[in-house]
Amino acid sequence: MCLAVPAKVLEINGNVAIVDFGGVKREARLDLLPDVEVGDYVIVHTGFAIEKLDEERAKEILEAWDEVFRITRGGGLPRRD
Repeated sequence: MCLAVPAKVLEINGNVAIVDFGGVKREARLDLLPDVEVGDYVIVHTGFAIEKLDEERAKEILEAWDEVFRITRGGGLPRRD
């Protein structure tokens, strides 16, 4: 299964960026988004940056992923007190 996850662009060399997925650094192709700059957030899917996000939206998505991982690791739905 492939997931599309936000990442922060740390470095750009031609059409390849080094991106940060919460401390994990990977390469992402920029062929589909030529206007990306260092510091931008992008959605990466199968090794390609496919969408540029503002920082607020990227953080919202990352918080949602954190919640998914918390729920799946804890087993069950979150409590609604």
